[in-house]
Amino acid sequence: MENQNQKKILLAVDGSEDALCAVRYVSKLSPFHKMKIVLFNVFSSIPESYRDLAKDPLFAQSAREVEAWEMQKRKVIQEYMDKAQQILLRSGAPQDAVTINIHNRKKGIARDIIQEAKEGYSCVVVGRKGMSTYKEIVVGSVATKIVEKLSFLPVLMIGRIPLDEKILVSVDSSENAMRAVEYVATTLGGFDFNITLLHVIRGVRYFQAEIPDLFLPKISIEAAEKEISSIFDKAKNCLTDAGFRSDQISTKVISDAYSRAEAIVKEAREGDYGTIVLGRRGLSRVEEFFMGRVSKKVIQTIRNRAVWVVT
Repeated sequence: MENQNQKKILLAVDGSEDALCAVRYVSKLSPFHKMKIVLFNVFSSIPESYRDLAKDPLFAQSAREVEAWEMQKRKVIQEYMDKAQQILLRSGAPQDAVTINIHNRKKGIARDIIQEAKEGYSCVVVGRKGMSTYKEIVVGSVATKIVEKLSFLPVLMIGRIPLDEKILVSVDSSENAMRAVEYVATTLGGFDFNITLLHVIRGVRYFQAEIPDLFLPKISIEAAEKEISSIFDKAKNCLTDAGFRSDQISTKVISDAYSRAEAIVKEAREGDYGTIVLGRRGLSRVEEFFMGRVSKKVIQTIRNRAVWVVT
């Protein structure tokens, strides 16, 4: 396994306050202070073809004005990146561990970030809203594209609620869910975080009054709870082997749920969890590249909290 001191975090920022929330979140994660952090910005500079207009007397003045605007824009983003770097350094990250990369846009913001992520990173961190021009994340926004298409690394999508010690980890019997547990173990083991392992048993009672009750009978629920008990044991062993104390780990089963995603979101809100951890996909046989329906719905529904999507 790669030494944690050698791991790199790709922290994608766009100059917004929401992206700074992601920076502050990372700054409060003590385990990340042992890693290298790259502050990455995709900068949209003016096309080279436009610069050629400066050679034409008819367009020279306009071209110079646009170039001056770009220089000012680059100055502003450099100041922003310096501010983000200082947040990380003041939190305890070593001076040589935090670097700035202002990358000239090539294929597109999301595609350039995904391409950069292939360069030896262990995870990608993005702000929930900062990568979008909308108030809330919507399908088609940069952040959504990154989460959906970056299928080879964990993606941490950060909201505005600050990091706290409570982490909610959704588990089922899939390999992806166990990889999510393993990621939490290797990333946070040995630190003061409290982990709740959550399993949701879905039902369809009251879906429509005219449809017969298709809800899982009691005996089926009991069988499902017995099955998840062994999975909980495996997950707890993984966490304790990584340095978690047994009193830092709890388990919870929610039965009678109409929607797994809604049950996870409700638990996160009512339990005041700042971070939710999900496998990229669960028990569905959908191709690995695509994100599972539960993970996708949680991301689209929950607001302000951090969601880790682990491959």
